[in-house]
Amino acid sequence: MTTIEDITVGISVELGCTYMPIYQLLRMGRGAVIELDTDEGDDVRLLANNIPVAKGQVILRGERVGITVTGVLHRDIEHRPLETVKKIKGKTVQTGS
Repeated sequence: MTTIEDITVGISVELGCTYMPIYQLLRMGRGAVIELDTDEGDDVRLLANNIPVAKGQVILRGERVGITVTGVLHRDIEHRPLETVKKIKGKTVQTGS
């Protein structure tokens, strides 16, 4: 098994965000709706280990939900959090934090 196959990457999609007091969150019941700061046609952010790596659009195909990648976000290694960069066998790689 090669080194790259040993790296685990957590992928998540950020649909939007909102701010609310904790007491309001605690009073919400099952099925409550939380209003976000985005519209349905806005791009979503794709994150790898909590680092933004791409943007995309939500697509629906029957009962399935997917993401179409519309752009890749490039960031030099010098601009990444240092705690997520380490050397493996002489090569610098991005790892989970």
